[in-house]
Amino acid sequence: MEENKLTPREELKTYFETGKHPTQGQFSELIDSLRHKNDVLTKRELVAFVNRMAYIDNAFVYYSANNIGDLEVQVVITSQDEEDQVIIIRDSTKVGTIRQFLLGSAPYTIAIEKTTGGGDLKGTEYYSFGYQLGNNYYVRRLFGNNLPAIPDGFDFGELKNYNVPIDIHKEDIQQKVNVVNTNITFINKTEIPIQYRAYSQYWGDKYKTEDSVTEHYDIWDFLYLYYNADLQEINQSIQCNVYDVDDDRLLTTGILNAGQSQESWWGGQVEKVRNVRIECSYSINEK
Repeated sequence: MEENKLTPREELKTYFETGKHPTQGQFSELIDSLRHKNDVLTKRELVAFVNRMAYIDNAFVYYSANNIGDLEVQVVITSQDEEDQVIIIRDSTKVGTIRQFLLGSAPYTIAIEKTTGGGDLKGTEYYSFGYQLGNNYYVRRLFGNNLPAIPDGFDFGELKNYNVPIDIHKEDIQQKVNVVNTNITFINKTEIPIQYRAYSQYWGDKYKTEDSVTEHYDIWDFLYLYYNADLQEINQSIQCNVYDVDDDRLLTTGILNAGQSQESWWGGQVEKVRNVRIECSYSINEK
């Protein structure tokens, strides 16, 4: 067989039809047409493979990690039909965005396995870590310096899209940042599933149905509240009132309109409160 010229698959099959006796040369053609597990793809083959993958409906993680020095974040992806896949996020300043396709099939569980390095931060510098879970929102954290590291086992949450963008970069905040906590109690008095999430500057949480405690930052001591609910099948709106638990004062109100579905219903803003209660009930103002 001419070097680098592959024999078509259908022709290879004819060598081994019943009653035939393949020759040494035909066995060689068969072996040369296969890829051995120790074979290394050439650069041309790798580029062609990646280009083909771009047109396949397959889940992937892509990240940019700018100016993070020796910081490395190991992310483990678990699927229902493959062994765990570990992706190591390293500084990508020189090469731009890195894309890595995921093995297996959905649903995926994505979590931080461990974080190493990253000890070169100056007095008011921090690492900003964020990822997008849905079409409308990011989860984000600051870490490093005087702020705690993102814990091993940190769960990214439910992967709704077929891709997860991750961003890590160094940020000079110009002043020291400290964590403050707000306790959130969530009460849903309706039969409609409702989730809530809290968001602030450089900090955002996943949608939840259970009570929670924020870990946002003192120099941005406010919280935006959002709700996720599907009201397409009902004809009555829902009102979510937010109270300061310490004095039972109404702080803000969000309205979820009947006949609509949204991932991010606006729920209002609260500032400098340590204990919040959210109560969602059917609106009494509708006729």
